[in-house]
Amino acid sequence: MLETTVPALEDLWFRQKLLADEDTMSYNHAWGGAIPFPQEEWRDWYDHLVVHHDNRRYYRYLKNGNDGFVGEIAYHYDPEYDGYVADVIVFSGFRGKGYGRRGLEILCAAAKENGIAALYDDMAVDNPAIGLFLKCGFSEEYRTEDKIILKKRL
Repeated sequence: MLETTVPALEDLWFRQKLLADEDTMSYNHAWGGAIPFPQEEWRDWYDHLVVHHDNRRYYRYLKNGNDGFVGEIAYHYDPEYDGYVADVIVFSGFRGKGYGRRGLEILCAAAKENGIAALYDDMAVDNPAIGLFLKCGFSEEYRTEDKIILKKRL
């Protein structure tokens, strides 16, 4: 059973592990792959995204009772789109179990409940998650040589 949880500050070890894992972050190769998230940045990041979200940011871990933390879902306001950008990352070892799809469904439901009219995502044109987003009701808004912009009206 997949559920969401607001992580505690000390649980950010999982985000650090998630972002540092080359297999997990392989979808991000066009923007540099793995991302460092050193512990000295945790407090400021947490305060901004979780504590003082100002109803413009949402962040949750995906958790399975048997496996513990399996991924993260989030959205944040981005002025480039004048809208909210989705984020779904499932740790590579837990992919293929439906967590990404379910996480995206949960994220869309939370955004709608919070009064957001649409979610966007921008992905490298070769990102395999494009298919997942399309199956979950996103459509192509536009594309460039490097990325595709997807949108779902909620």
